[in-house]
Amino acid sequence: MKEIFVVNEDTPLIETLRRIDQGHLQLAVVERDGRIVGTVTDGDVRRALLGGVGLDASVELVMNRTPITAPLGISNPAALNLMRKHSIHQLPIVDPDGRVVEVKLIDDLALAQQSDHWVVLMAGGLGSRLKPLTDDVPKPLIRVGDKPILETVLGGFIKAGFGKFFISVNYKAEMIQDYFGDGSAWGVEISYLQETERLGTAGALSLLPERPKQAFFVMNGDLLTTVNFEQMLKYHHQHQAFSTVCVREHSVTVPFGVIDFDDHRLVGIREKPTQKFFVNAGVYLLDPGVLDHLQGNEAIDMPTLIERTIAGGQQSVVFPLREYWIDVGRLDDLQRASDEFQRIFG
Repeated sequence: MKEIFVVNEDTPLIETLRRIDQGHLQLAVVERDGRIVGTVTDGDVRRALLGGVGLDASVELVMNRTPITAPLGISNPAALNLMRKHSIHQLPIVDPDGRVVEVKLIDDLALAQQSDHWVVLMAGGLGSRLKPLTDDVPKPLIRVGDKPILETVLGGFIKAGFGKFFISVNYKAEMIQDYFGDGSAWGVEISYLQETERLGTAGALSLLPERPKQAFFVMNGDLLTTVNFEQMLKYHHQHQAFSTVCVREHSVTVPFGVIDFDDHRLVGIREKPTQKFFVNAGVYLLDPGVLDHLQGNEAIDMPTLIERTIAGGQQSVVFPLREYWIDVGRLDDLQRASDEFQRIFG
């Protein structure tokens, strides 16, 4: 039986997340006097982050105060029906005294395995901002730590259980194909989407040899991140999304005093204020129907494709990153990634 992690209402979110990440349930039970009073999932915390809640806040602010539970002795088919009815992935089982004795997971009962979900890695760019390093080697093969960037990206998905990959290639394509081959060295299947001309960050999807049967990941091949792909997949299903876009918080400090005024009257002066935004992190999870919004060999970037689906009435949701993330696009980013690699990925 999987270990149940219990917290109280005053536990800080950062400590709650540590416990959630330790286990396989991806859920913490909130108890008072030994009885369940709420639950907290990874998704609950990510939604709170989008709303501006900090990780030092108490779990009481974000917990689900009315969690769906089931009585001890419920059958697996009945538990599965209950989870499907309420679109939940974890179901606490409670005894007559309100104590959680088990948490059933929909993954264990019915959810498709990750191997059914394809991964498309975009690796066809010129890497112009990393010249002269990219004069002789494509950016995805530049080494950070002891391996190429793209190998670390691949390894993150493999560790999460994914096994079917497509890599879009253009600039120095043969070097990437020679290095990764058919993927057998990593115990996975790798195929290549050969761009005869540059198609942007989404156009290569039109080159897929067949239509995926499940939602599939798309990720830029020059990103290093520890994002939880399994959680992103669950988040996508929970929100019944057509597309899910990873976002991360980015702060910008204005280097001057900002004037607030009403008509001609000075209201206040904010000295060097910091503004926070959520920006595109270059990781996507897409329904196969997204491909219907593409034209063959069309040069198009992912934001434009996502906007097309939204204009077509399809739901797109954001998945906020709380994990490590860096875009290895410039020389100073490359140096920072190299300095941090062993600590993050070692």
